[in-house]
Amino acid sequence: MALTIIEPPPAQTPPAPPPDVVTTPCDPWPRPYYLEDGLRRVAPYHFTYNTNVKERWRGREILDIFRDEFRDRSEEYYKDAIDTGKIQVNGQPVPSSFAKMKNGDVISHTLHRHEPPVTAKAIGIVHEDEDMIVINKPAGVPVHPAGRYNYNSVIEIMRAERGHQWNPLPCNRLDRLTSGVMFIGKHKKAAEKLTDQLMSRTVRKEYVARVRGEFPEGDVVCEQPILQISPKLGLNRVRANGKQAKTVFKRLAYYPPSPSLPLTNNDTPQAESKQGYSIVRCRPLTGRMHQLRVHLQFLGHPITNDPIYANRRVFGPSLGHASASSTDDEDIMTRLSRMGKEEHADAVAYEDEMVGEYERKKAEKMTGETCGVCGTPLYSDPGLHELGIYLHARRYADAGGSWSYETKLPEWALPPEGREGVGREGELLAMMLGELEVGEGGKDGEGVGVGSGAEALAAQ
Repeated sequence: MALTIIEPPPAQTPPAPPPDVVTTPCDPWPRPYYLEDGLRRVAPYHFTYNTNVKERWRGREILDIFRDEFRDRSEEYYKDAIDTGKIQVNGQPVPSSFAKMKNGDVISHTLHRHEPPVTAKAIGIVHEDEDMIVINKPAGVPVHPAGRYNYNSVIEIMRAERGHQWNPLPCNRLDRLTSGVMFIGKHKKAAEKLTDQLMSRTVRKEYVARVRGEFPEGDVVCEQPILQISPKLGLNRVRANGKQAKTVFKRLAYYPPSPSLPLTNNDTPQAESKQGYSIVRCRPLTGRMHQLRVHLQFLGHPITNDPIYANRRVFGPSLGHASASSTDDEDIMTRLSRMGKEEHADAVAYEDEMVGEYERKKAEKMTGETCGVCGTPLYSDPGLHELGIYLHARRYADAGGSWSYETKLPEWALPPEGREGVGREGELLAMMLGELEVGEGGKDGEGVGVGSGAEALAAQ
């Protein structure tokens, strides 16, 4: 089904008022999408969230929950929303912002939503049958509605394309900024079988990353445990008391810096920082949040355009290399919380490029303006460099060889025009390119499906 594109509303058209009944969700259909300047945008709309009280919220004051768990609005906004009835509990106004939540409570929040734009690139289809869809997720699009994103998510975009009653069931998870292979179940039974196998150790996962500097040759194994430091900020770090994590890395190519290279007119810079960059294959043997990004940072080779783990304004000159101490956690969280509000998030890939200053001017940041309907602070559009990072889930395969799904390598992983990788590892990259040219291509040229597909996957 073709995507329904809604033209942006005329500036003079007043928005609809919020609903009187808070517990009845507003759910506009068709979705208020429109495409502009290479971005998928969502016209502002009223929406009601209904959320069951989580275990960690029990016994906490409602204002504390909103202040600590949700970053997109200020504490003053949440207090006013409680006082004016935009936030209710069990369908009733909250007596005060100090009211404590208990098990079984349902919190409702009606607000005027302003979603950030995402890339207008289509969700690619690698394979589809009666049980599942294998997609090539574009970078910068979250899988599930979360935070400031709702309709600009994989689930809602696919629903808009296939019909309101269609319920896509993601079976694996990719970070918002990561692109690549994802499995979407078409019904509950298939989704459960897919998820069980994907979470087991019988599936080989292969990612490709573009990292800072000259990555070591040979297999590099990182087994550092990972701890979530701040759910609100999405910050994870290596800690001895974290969860077990293991990744095997292998350098595929290294490109020394070459300041004479011209700049491109797209989102892929031709020159990195003074150390050059490497293309690295990543094989996660566990599935921790931000595992590859955190392990690469710990090894001293962060993903070059990672707005968190390659950000000198947050981690300082060392970029968190070999850091496993909690002594600087508070300082790091304070600096990270300013990114995208008071400051732009600059990754090392843009330090020494003319494009850096140009892109910084376009980067997402609070404009100082507010919405005339709800008073929400407004953001500028994200720059092209903020729509994703150089991390791509290239291939998922059954360890027994019965099925394999892979995508083309993204443009940023290909050898720059007129350059070759240093050392024989460049041959491995060429081999990977050759593998992708073998066999039958997937729908729309998005990838290759090998083996018996979903039938084999669901049968195991």
